[in-house]
Amino acid sequence: MYLENLSLKDFRNFSKLEVNFDPYVNVFIGANAQGKTNLLEAVYFLALTRSHRTSSDKELINFEAKSATLQGLVHKSQVEVDLKMRLTPKGKLAWVNRLQQKKLSRYVGQMNAILFSPEDLSLVKGGPAIRRRFMNLEFSQINPEYLYFSNQYQQVLQQKNNYLKQLASHKVYDQVFLDVLSEQLAGIAAEIIYRRFKYVAALNTYAQDAHSNISNGQEDLQVQYHPSISGLSSDDSVEEIYQQVIANFKKNKISEIRTGLTLSGPHRDDLIFTINGKNAREFASQGQQRTIALSLKLAEIQLVHQLTSEYPILLLDDVMSELDYKRQTSLLSYIYGKTQTFITTTDLEGISWEKIKSPKIFHLESGNIVKEEN
Repeated sequence: MYLENLSLKDFRNFSKLEVNFDPYVNVFIGANAQGKTNLLEAVYFLALTRSHRTSSDKELINFEAKSATLQGLVHKSQVEVDLKMRLTPKGKLAWVNRLQQKKLSRYVGQMNAILFSPEDLSLVKGGPAIRRRFMNLEFSQINPEYLYFSNQYQQVLQQKNNYLKQLASHKVYDQVFLDVLSEQLAGIAAEIIYRRFKYVAALNTYAQDAHSNISNGQEDLQVQYHPSISGLSSDDSVEEIYQQVIANFKKNKISEIRTGLTLSGPHRDDLIFTINGKNAREFASQGQQRTIALSLKLAEIQLVHQLTSEYPILLLDDVMSELDYKRQTSLLSYIYGKTQTFITTTDLEGISWEKIKSPKIFHLESGNIVKEEN
């Protein structure tokens, strides 16, 4: 899979941009605030219909414009797919091969993109919310059902929490409606938890292999899914998970009314990383943390390939300077010839380019590509 070209209109600091890419490696050079990260953000948005930097789509529209448009041609092993997104103050519109999609869940998955940025290095030491976001973003693009259930869960969770707050403040007294919301939320939660067990198990297999290679077989990485509801197992069916989730809701009902919050569920789950049996959050060095993050990204590439038979597009946003020579070499050796890769950097120094043949280099200034070269 590769993105042949990209057209932007009024996206971030790009008033207008049309660019053709190399199927293998594309490098974007420029000083800070020139548009390098914005360009990668555009590719990521075209794939997932969301930004990795902001939850407000309005921030993506050029401040002098009322809407923004992104369009690109994607080549897969069997077909070409024309993708188009338009952002307006009222929402997002999506087209696949010039046919407007009624639901974004039918659009997501047409192009797969994996992003690796310096923020991902906080996956190990950061809070659980970072790891939940990681799961939701990556699993949503490989499975439309996961994306659907994830969106539904957020909507019903907000409804339930709002009603819990009303009960807590004695604005309403009907707990029957709370039970209805809990049952509905438990059904959606079971679908998400079931899929998280499945995808994290596959991710663990690939991450373990990548980490072993990078550490020369000296370290054993384990990635484990840790639901907030105890007693759940990867062997459980969706129905079995549902029964345990609803039982947990009933057990915590009084506490939830008192606090005005849903105290358990996918919104409180986590991932646990261990190296040689020790919790990485407590014992991993900075170098080990970076190796774990890198191993996860390499594992994502393999997982997407396993599930879609296509290698995803890889976006490396100013991350090369954060990796030492050994980790750079491991990364570039692994991806070359498999994935179309986009790299942003302020200069070409300090990067092990001997692992890459003839990258296409773009120089950016103030939202414009001023020079292209190989």
